[in-house]
Amino acid sequence: MTDFILPDIGEGVVECELLEWLVEEGDSVEEDQPVAEVMTDKATVQIPAMHSGTITKLYYRPGQIAKVHEPLFELRQNNNDEAIPEQTSTTGDVNQPTMHADHVTECEQPIGSETFILPDIGEGIVECEIVKWHVKEGDKLEEDDVVVEVMTDKAVVEIPAKYAGVMTQRHYKVGEIARVHAPLFEMATSDAGNATASPIEKTDESHALTSVFQEGSVAPVKDIAGKIPASPAVRRIAKENNLALADIRATGKKGRVLKRDVLKAIDAVATSEGPAEPSKTSANRPGSLATTTAGTGDKDKTVPLTPVQKAMAKQMKRSVNTIPHFTVSDELDVGELIALKKMLTDEFMQHDIKLSFMPFFIKALSLCLTQFPMFNAQLSDDESALHYHADHNIGFAVDSKAGLLVPNIKQVQRLSLLEIGAEMQRIITDARAGKVTSDDLKGGTISISNVGVLGGTTATPIINYPELAIVALGKIQQLPRFDAAQNVINQATMQVSWSADHRVIDGATMVRFNNLWLGYLRQPLKMLSQLS
Repeated sequence: MTDFILPDIGEGVVECELLEWLVEEGDSVEEDQPVAEVMTDKATVQIPAMHSGTITKLYYRPGQIAKVHEPLFELRQNNNDEAIPEQTSTTGDVNQPTMHADHVTECEQPIGSETFILPDIGEGIVECEIVKWHVKEGDKLEEDDVVVEVMTDKAVVEIPAKYAGVMTQRHYKVGEIARVHAPLFEMATSDAGNATASPIEKTDESHALTSVFQEGSVAPVKDIAGKIPASPAVRRIAKENNLALADIRATGKKGRVLKRDVLKAIDAVATSEGPAEPSKTSANRPGSLATTTAGTGDKDKTVPLTPVQKAMAKQMKRSVNTIPHFTVSDELDVGELIALKKMLTDEFMQHDIKLSFMPFFIKALSLCLTQFPMFNAQLSDDESALHYHADHNIGFAVDSKAGLLVPNIKQVQRLSLLEIGAEMQRIITDARAGKVTSDDLKGGTISISNVGVLGGTTATPIINYPELAIVALGKIQQLPRFDAAQNVINQATMQVSWSADHRVIDGATMVRFNNLWLGYLRQPLKMLSQLS
């Protein structure tokens, strides 16, 4: 009899919850066959059998907490495995079992193992979702090659390789949540020609290195009679939506049902299309997705928020619950601004910059912040002091690939209209490609939201906490207005709507600030007198 000692399953992990036994006492198991699924505070991990044999005892029940370096189950090895030394002590290297001598030489090849730790990818970000792997296990990598795309609550970020080598293990699948400062992938780094002979490429050998349970790794999935392979998270999603795993078309290796398979099945049920349908039993349960809305053919469905949507929900809730908003609206005659923009368009095009109205709004706002520094400040958490920012880091909303983002242009007070246009064009291009940097997203001091570009006329914008004010720009409309001689004229008009923090800014100050800003925009040449 051999006690299987629970090995290290992640950096700093000392215990885990037993989610599910994949075998029962008395069952025969093959080497590498998953025996149990456990959940740490970082990931769900499958524990494989180290040898072929018979399970004689399970030491925990589902839901109980198992300790690392303590017995997990008892195994009676088959006779043909007796040549492999048993695992008898918790003080040894429990996650490196002894292999046959002909494979020791293979393991000792001069291949350096590099564990890539997910670095800080944004201020305050502790986790991210795996969006896309650019390489497979066994692929060669060059230094700085993009390995994986991850999505935080702010942007999509590309993670490059630090060294040249061979990808040997990916710790997460697409759609899973990776933790900052935790292992992301493993790679072999060596100049030797045998670097390509990675353990991943030797799966056809009976005692290949894939039988070694590496720290934090997920064991290869093997068929288990009567059980559909799927992770606990996938099983939970399927159960919550009353879907039977047997009815879902699996796309994972060896028939494994993946998260995307379940989500696709949910969509198929919601649209009455696709091969996946809920089981007859589950379809009649209250709250099932198969239940249609009365009088329509539509069906209810639940879709999880993306990380960006979650961040926006959290940020907006915090802003509304913390800041007493008030709004000031006004009308802007943009006739002279349109003429100036037309005059400068060709000059901007010579620099490959497509000129919009936003650089004028941003520069005028910066000039106003110089005279009203209160609008470029931040209230302390205890509401006892104001911190005045020296730089005018003006944010603007962008409908990006990852969702609504508010990047900002740094030090606008030092930039010309041409420089503002160039910087804005760069940021928008990056944001729409999902590659905006964290530096572009942090440090904003005041924001502009252009609802007019989508056809909106007026809005009541929510302040981007911890800023003190935000303005929403409406679309330009041709409206009848009276001139000084009381004649009706056709005027290009835009509605502007401010929201301000009433804890700091009073109504009179807001109106004076807005009047100065509109004055620059109604007669944009006035800005020249203020430019250094």
